[in-house]
Amino acid sequence: MSAMSGGAAAVPNKAENGLYRKVAFRIMPLLVLCYVIAYLDRVNVGFAKLQMSTDLAFSETVFGLGAGIFFLGYFFFEVPSNIILHRVGARMWIARIMITWGVLSALFMFVETPWQFYLLRFLLGAAEAGFYPGVILYLTYWFPSNRRAKMFAIFQAGSPAAGIFGNPLSGWIMDFFDGWNGWAGWQWMFLIEAIPAVLLGLVVIAMLDNGVKDAKWLDQSEKDILARNIAADDGGKSGSHSLRAILSDWRVWQMSLIYFLFVMGQYGLTLWMPTLVRASGVTGNFNIGLLSAIPFICAIIAMVIFSRSADHHRERRWHLVIPAMLATVGFTVAATASSTTIAIIFLSMAAAGVLACAPLFWSLPTAFLTGAAAASGIAVINSVGNLAGFASPYMIGTLRDMTGSSAIGMYVLAACLVLGAAIVLTVPAKMVNR
Repeated sequence: MSAMSGGAAAVPNKAENGLYRKVAFRIMPLLVLCYVIAYLDRVNVGFAKLQMSTDLAFSETVFGLGAGIFFLGYFFFEVPSNIILHRVGARMWIARIMITWGVLSALFMFVETPWQFYLLRFLLGAAEAGFYPGVILYLTYWFPSNRRAKMFAIFQAGSPAAGIFGNPLSGWIMDFFDGWNGWAGWQWMFLIEAIPAVLLGLVVIAMLDNGVKDAKWLDQSEKDILARNIAADDGGKSGSHSLRAILSDWRVWQMSLIYFLFVMGQYGLTLWMPTLVRASGVTGNFNIGLLSAIPFICAIIAMVIFSRSADHHRERRWHLVIPAMLATVGFTVAATASSTTIAIIFLSMAAAGVLACAPLFWSLPTAFLTGAAAASGIAVINSVGNLAGFASPYMIGTLRDMTGSSAIGMYVLAACLVLGAAIVLTVPAKMVNR
């Protein structure tokens, strides 16, 4: 191990930084673009709700359950999906995921009943299961721990980017195409926004390499440097191939709980953002889309600042706790905002905090998991954590039907973030600060 570490250390830092920039410029733009489309197809149901619920007579509870049931499909199929990706390679498996979810997303235009809505949301979750944790795993093949927070943040930027561009686009499609060919605006939105997923799936087949050894755009010396750094970084991590060993590791369940609490806030925000903005007094789908983009712009800025600082200082816990508390304040004040301006300011604070948590969080489990253990462990953590994607919108929808307000739901989300931050501080610093 020392020999490998010494070989990596012998590379001039400037040259090594240049190599990692080369890798990032090659693989990250495609992965980010895929995530933008994936996230858009996952949460555009929040925009469709502005027309869909009225057209189909869906209650807030029906919408919340349908929005959340996506994550049950995710839960059941995510671990198998990530294991298959690790075995067969990222290129074909990620392409399969994207093409399948694109087709299913388009089928939402034909929904007429709650049960059709529930079924398609479940199938969409099953089809997309493995994409996000698969990319997290894929990045561990290329980047050592001390470079991952920045890469995770770049990838995770696809989430707010989908909000920045997707929300105005969804609003415009719903307004502009409403009534064309006898279809409602929300039907056109599902169809038009599904097409890029299928096309990008074909691009992935053509452009994505499974790992370092398959990259023809690297010479052998560059491959050796990357491989040595990953090998040195993997020393001391959990590498057991046994799923049973992963499920019996208390650290995996601790990470799952932390992620669950943070995801409660993430999807509570993203799936209900258009509704919250409209409740502040904004009218017109395109106007709602434009204002909904502002919090996501703030989120991208926060993600870059916190992730760069976390990698620079090699400190993970407080860099996760601080944005979680920032989001707590945002949710608490936005819950009872008396004007559109106040609502947007504090929704921006909530978005900046809660969306910055995701890339920062993944620096924790990937600091002690590697190889097949990483494939299984990341998938377990993500699938359990994403059950919050089911619980959060369903909880908010039910509370809105019961109380006629989003305030109590926002307070619950704030409480989840406080608890998650507290648990982060129980994680030993020496385990994650790399």
